[in-house]
Amino acid sequence: MSLIKPRTRGKQLIRHRTRLDWETNETLYAYAHFIGEPTEYVLNQVIDTVLAKDKHFQQWRTSHPESYVPRHATRRGSRAPLNAGGRESSAAGGAG
Repeated sequence: MSLIKPRTRGKQLIRHRTRLDWETNETLYAYAHFIGEPTEYVLNQVIDTVLAKDKHFQQWRTSHPESYVPRHATRRGSRAPLNAGGRESSAAGGAG
């Protein structure tokens, strides 16, 4: 049985470019194939699963709720600032 379960609902995704070790990339694609999900889903689940087990990080994050996403990492074409959850602030948006 796999540790990562196939997704049950969609989430808002952003593009994030990174580099992986060759072996890690092979493992990522193999696991994604194993559970029948895209690699981006596997990466999100691995990060969520591992960081959820780090109790010191969870305590630190509770006392530091601000966003640590660099300012230049906003979505292309979006001028609205991001809130702590990484989403556009509703106060900065136009009429909607």
